Amino acid sequence: MSDRISQPSPADSRPSYVPAFTAFGDGYCRPGGEFDNAPIGIFDSGYGGLTVAREIVKALPDESIVYFGDTARCPYGPRSLDEVDGFVQQIGAWLIERGVKIVVIACNTATAAGLTHAQQAFQVPVVGVVEPGARAAVHATTNRHVGVIATKGTIESGAYAGAIRNLDAGITVFSVPTPRFVEIAEQGIRMTEGPIEDFTSLASNVYIRPAFQEIAKEYLEPLRRCEIDTLVLGCTHFPLLKALIGGVVGRDVLLISSAKEAAKDVAEILTRRGKRAEFGHEAAYEFFTTGDDVGEFERFGARVLRMPLGSVSHVDVGSL
Repeated sequence: MSDRISQPSPADSRPSYVPAFTAFGDGYCRPGGEFDNAPIGIFDSGYGGLTVAREIVKALPDESIVYFGDTARCPYGPRSLDEVDGFVQQIGAWLIERGVKIVVIACNTATAAGLTHAQQAFQVPVVGVVEPGARAAVHATTNRHVGVIATKGTIESGAYAGAIRNLDAGITVFSVPTPRFVEIAEQGIRMTEGPIEDFTSLASNVYIRPAFQEIAKEYLEPLRRCEIDTLVLGCTHFPLLKALIGGVVGRDVLLISSAKEAAKDVAEILTRRGKRAEFGHEAAYEFFTTGDDVGEFERFGARVLRMPLGSVSHVDVGSL
């Protein structure tokens, strides 16, 4: 465990001038008279980031979205952090060329590998999914035993452990790589195409086979023995497995969705900068993939987003 560090009080980070805010029916306040209808840019190595898009759509229904799924180079987890950082630069620049007002790195591995570089390189705000999830876990834990599950690359980067301990150095973080959960989430969604599977998957978004439960127990039992009271779902695929994971770790363990927490950060940043879309603005959603099977992306993505994607466009990796 790292040495305790002092943290600035909330007042230390407040701007000296706070503009007048206007309340709107969606529950957020915005600086009066300041709007920006440009889209929000979101990207991931594939489908998982659509859980972040889903939370942003729920939190910010007036906002347009451009979503980029780099399925041709998925998964990012086994790749080196330097290589993934390069992907972040490519895709971030592509999104900015399309006029987005904020970039959301909806992938934990990509956040760990390229968030700092992207924030330095791009003129628009860049938000990752690690810090929002870490912050929520710090606020939630009472016994200061926090678990983190994620891909091998995210765990090995130490991103979550570092972010949590930077906020509270007294918290003990137990990190476990759970690489097969991505496979389980995608298999489970593909199995929800029949009427019986549709019915049985309503609670968890995916169809859970008995074999999946055995894998979950193998991964999560060590965390149960560590007496964690909070578990960070450190991959954007994992909210799809909330019922499976919660069933193993038990009701006393609070599950933190990095997707939901990232959406909260996006809302706050846009509000404070006066960059929210006009109230009642008709949102437009565009989806792009580097994968060759656009139809598969449409079908699979609709299950994750819980709404039709409409037309999905292909982007060649070589053009990035």
